[in-house]
Amino acid sequence: MTASSHQAPDRNLAMELVRVTESAALAAGRWVGRGDKNGGDGAAVDAMRQLLSTVSMRGVVVIGEGEKDEAPMLYNGEEVGNGEGPDCDVAVDPIDGTTLMAEGRPNSISVIAVSERGTMYDPSAVFYMDKIAVGPDAKGAININESVEWNINSVAKAKGIDVADLTVIVLDRPRHADLIGEIRQAGAKIRLISDGDVAGAVAAADDYSTVDMLMGVGGTPEGIITAVAMKCMGGEIQGKLWPRNDEERQKAIDAGHDLDRVLTNDILVSGENSFFCATGVTNGDMLRGVTYRPNGATTRSLVMRSKSGTVRRIEAVHKPAKLREYARINL
Repeated sequence: MTASSHQAPDRNLAMELVRVTESAALAAGRWVGRGDKNGGDGAAVDAMRQLLSTVSMRGVVVIGEGEKDEAPMLYNGEEVGNGEGPDCDVAVDPIDGTTLMAEGRPNSISVIAVSERGTMYDPSAVFYMDKIAVGPDAKGAININESVEWNINSVAKAKGIDVADLTVIVLDRPRHADLIGEIRQAGAKIRLISDGDVAGAVAAADDYSTVDMLMGVGGTPEGIITAVAMKCMGGEIQGKLWPRNDEERQKAIDAGHDLDRVLTNDILVSGENSFFCATGVTNGDMLRGVTYRPNGATTRSLVMRSKSGTVRRIEAVHKPAKLREYARINL
């Protein structure tokens, strides 16, 4: 492709992309509480891929379901879109929180993020990242190289609240035992979540939420998706790669990664025109989940664009005939 034929995304692609997350959420919604996370995730992947093929873009999956040999669809490197329009990097998580969905717990969402081609960070198989994320009112007040107490005090000051009124969202994992102790020692409140740190980070940046910041180690792919959301919302994420063992550490070093480097919004997603869409699968801090009624189903979505800073909340009613189509394809 010549430079003159390269086309950056200009129109609001998010208005097309929301149909993609809606379809995945509708497909997964039938699996909520059924105890089968693979079945629900597979249904969401099928639906998301089918709708992605209709979007006017030349997309490449940068953050997907895994390498091609283990993920037959939405694998890293797969080309998506209808082959027309702008050249884009695409990050997908058909179900962020598959266990939440399977168990009928809160905060499971379907999510997609898109930015200009070549602007999304390549983690090179380092699957985990230590993160801090905050909303616009605390942007510039975090430093991942400082202590937990320093960050909590700094964010509380920036938000104009007492530390005792500040809530930190943390993934409930054994690796976070020390972090949880430090947050409590600093005097802040904690909300533990079992999965779904994209939704957790977005909640921390959302005026509608009672969460003030996210801290702790979570997935690197989710960190990149979160960075797109932070760009759209005016929030901030900082991260550092967190290899799980010596083998992963060596792979990261061999790939040229500096494990001490602070990964900021602009490193994780360097483009200026990014799009983020999420649709609720189960009820949560960020979005209500799919609800089914005799006249159809209702979805609630968050649709954002960084270039304009527009954040839309979209509630859509899907007629029974459309739901039967999803069921025929995905169940």
